[in-house]
Amino acid sequence: MAKEGIPFILAFVIAAVIVRLLIPGSKSIPVLLIFLAAFTAYFFRDPERTAPNRQNIVISPADGKVVYVGEVEKGHYFEGPAKKVSIFMSILDVHVNRAPVSGVVREIIYNRGKFFNANSDKASLSNEQNWVIIEKGSQKIAFVQIAGVVARRIVCKITKGQSLDMGEKVGLIMFGSRIDLYLPQSAEITVSPGMKVRAGESVIGEL
Repeated sequence: MAKEGIPFILAFVIAAVIVRLLIPGSKSIPVLLIFLAAFTAYFFRDPERTAPNRQNIVISPADGKVVYVGEVEKGHYFEGPAKKVSIFMSILDVHVNRAPVSGVVREIIYNRGKFFNANSDKASLSNEQNWVIIEKGSQKIAFVQIAGVVARRIVCKITKGQSLDMGEKVGLIMFGSRIDLYLPQSAEITVSPGMKVRAGESVIGEL
């Protein structure tokens, strides 16, 4: 389990104990609080993943459903035309994010923003988001952690200048969110809208 979930779980468990002690006859509220603690532990699960052993592939940085595949003129911090893949993470998906390629982190840019539904196109433009630009040889790839309508915290565990291995854990987003992936125009995308993908395992495309 991701350690970021521990404070939430402890808060629900402690609240359940306090309610039980203060209101001895109360059963439904402590049971609800224990259920919320169990669900929180489930939400923050962090399963082991093994990246495919293939050259020049791009793997999914997130669990969830592909909601957009197409070409864009540019991203906020990604210069020039690019191919974009957006992945929506529901509250039931694993929310630990992983590096889509091996490379060096050249930029990390955090923007505080609004909280539109992460399944909406407005989320890519206006929501709280964290841009990570990775340089792989002569090519640049960007992934963007985007908060959703419920999410209020983006966790980024990497630093500028750090070398990443494909599939390495890079952070997480709490409680419903989205990741946008920007690839060079020459990349071949192998997923389509509606497909389910898994962070660190599913192949998104090839450089």
